[in-house]
Amino acid sequence: MNGSSLLAIGLLGLGVVLVIGGAETFVDGLLATARRYRVSAFVVTVVLSGFEIENIAAGLAANAKGLPGAAAGTFLGGTTFLALAVAGLGALAAPIRIGLPRAALAWTAVAPLPILALAIDGRLSRRDGALLLAWFVVAIVGLARSGRSLPEPESSPPSRYPLVRLLGGLALLSIGGNLLGEGIRQVVSRIGVSQSLLGNTALIAAVEAEEIGRVAVPARRGRGDLGLGNVVGTIVHFIAFNAGLLALVRPLPLDDTTLRLHLPVAVLSPAVLCLLVGMRGGLRRVDGAFLVVVYAAYVTVAVVLSV
Repeated sequence: MNGSSLLAIGLLGLGVVLVIGGAETFVDGLLATARRYRVSAFVVTVVLSGFEIENIAAGLAANAKGLPGAAAGTFLGGTTFLALAVAGLGALAAPIRIGLPRAALAWTAVAPLPILALAIDGRLSRRDGALLLAWFVVAIVGLARSGRSLPEPESSPPSRYPLVRLLGGLALLSIGGNLLGEGIRQVVSRIGVSQSLLGNTALIAAVEAEEIGRVAVPARRGRGDLGLGNVVGTIVHFIAFNAGLLALVRPLPLDDTTLRLHLPVAVLSPAVLCLLVGMRGGLRRVDGAFLVVVYAAYVTVAVVLSV
């Protein structure tokens, strides 16, 4: 094993440690902040967790470099990665024993439908981007309101500096995620792949690796609603806000593979997740395994089509 391989493994290991520590700190800060300001922790999670600056930056950079397939992958592949891989791996690590209200599941399932209608002509124009941003406001408000009925656990003694804990946890998650991403990047950089495959699989896994910790850690602490809230909130951000912002800055032409595979899968994946959560009242380990297998099948098809 050469030095570069050892470096990649070291980065992956350090990234995992920081992601777990960051997730613990983030959850502590999130709960303390919600208690301090008397806001539902689910609402804070849905609204806050989806603002992924690194995801937007990756999409803008790819589009500016003339790689619209990779740029589209940051929100299409990101949605699929969240609904299948993140939720599945999170449930494998710690089963989620609490579901979400039907209204929250419904908002999540329908969130991708506008982009499906707007992208049918093979591109996302600036007008489409503006429409997606307007839809984001409607969908995120509906999703946040749907979770207000979720019961909050009995109050615990207030933590000191809740916002510091919250922001510190986010910082650790970002640093750990970047290290994980660098390790993944070093592995895949030697493999020649198409830009749409890169954007929808390796790039999004590198950028969003820390999301798994945001699901597994709350679930292990009995707050599976926050783990699922992170997933569904980020899905709505990706498929509406991020997509709309990227198209508004610079229109996105969509290639055949994106239209035939990545877009339909991104639309269907949240519906599959929501159906499973609604039927099970959460996610068991066997459900997590099913989601991971479905994601692996999607990646396999994407690789075959790119050859």
